[in-house]
Amino acid sequence: MTPMRIVIRDIRENLCIGVGLMITKKDVHHIAELARISLTSAEEEKYEKELSLTLHFVDKLAEVNTDETAPLTGGTDLVNITRDDNEEKQEAEDTAELLKAAPEHERGYIKVKKVFE
Repeated sequence: MTPMRIVIRDIRENLCIGVGLMITKKDVHHIAELARISLTSAEEEKYEKELSLTLHFVDKLAEVNTDETAPLTGGTDLVNITRDDNEEKQEAEDTAELLKAAPEHERGYIKVKKVFE
């Protein structure tokens, strides 16, 4: 079993034996109102347990010693390799040829169908 599954199983077992739920039905109801969603009583009960599990897991993570861990500022060392978006002058004959090939054009621009109304 992976360490993550062990931790989650441990959290579930602790909550089941009454370590204490951090989220109440009132909290779940308030969160649902903020999200403008309606929940049944069964869903409120379900989310009360699931949100409590999540908060309990975050509490467990807070216990981890990170003194020797370097802070991360991002998930990757990749850099943007795209070119700058600069306007380039086109030769008049290239533009004329392109406009001829387009189904519709107006004032030197290719006319396209609307995407948004």
